[in-house]
Amino acid sequence: MNATDTASPPHSDNTRYQRGLDKLREIDGEAGQRVIDALAPIAPDFARYLIEFPFGDIYSRPQLDLKSREIATVAALTAMGHAAPQLKVHVHGALNVGCTREEIVEVMVQMAVYAGFPAALNGLFVAQEVFKERGI
Repeated sequence: MNATDTASPPHSDNTRYQRGLDKLREIDGEAGQRVIDALAPIAPDFARYLIEFPFGDIYSRPQLDLKSREIATVAALTAMGHAAPQLKVHVHGALNVGCTREEIVEVMVQMAVYAGFPAALNGLFVAQEVFKERGI
């Protein structure tokens, strides 16, 4: 079996995979696809897991809208303090699903209380980079 064979979803999971891929595109657009493409040469199975579980299973649940999910994700990644590349993708995603610059900044300020000032600062600098890229 070669790397391209493992990148394709198992037949029984086609619906889950497609649902995840659709949700990934809805939230992250091209940025999400770039992550998947970057994983193809090193860990194509991981790329499939990333599509199926977080996006096909979790993000597709109806209990929270995408804006709420992205706020939670931005908060969690900010609190981690060491996930700048993933935070950058999700700040873009938050903006894509309707979050404002002010809401994103406020979430990061809130994280100073629970995760500390260094984590909040790291998050704010990532957000600043995204805002600059998008001209906002």
